[in-house]
Amino acid sequence: MIREYRTSDIDTLLDIWLTASLQSHHFIAEAFWRSQAESMRNIYIPASKNVVYEENSKVLGFYCLHEDSLAAIFVAVEHQGKGIGKALLSHAKAQCSNLSLSVYKDNTRSLGFYLANGFEIVSEQADPHTGHPEYTMKLVVE
Repeated sequence: MIREYRTSDIDTLLDIWLTASLQSHHFIAEAFWRSQAESMRNIYIPASKNVVYEENSKVLGFYCLHEDSLAAIFVAVEHQGKGIGKALLSHAKAQCSNLSLSVYKDNTRSLGFYLANGFEIVSEQADPHTGHPEYTMKLVVE
């Protein structure tokens, strides 16, 4: 079930975010991700519209929208590849038809996921936080 975020979900979201970030962004030092946890808790998640995917009363994934940007979408590592990310992305696309996002160039799995789900690359730049190359992608409106 997809539902609105509750403040009581925060610790679960942070755990999913950190674990999935460490796995999918192996090219960035673990210390960087750990250093961002408090900003996620106190700045980024509160500033966004957040939606979670829940099954059997357990949050398995989430996304964050900030204006027209998909600021985050993460699925618990042990539940990836089961359609949860696609369900969350479909929900986000229904909320915002002018959706854009940033993805690290070296995160080939996520890049392929976005390309397969209606996004196109519109620019490449260095991420201001890590210096790693990233793409800006926009949803192709048909």
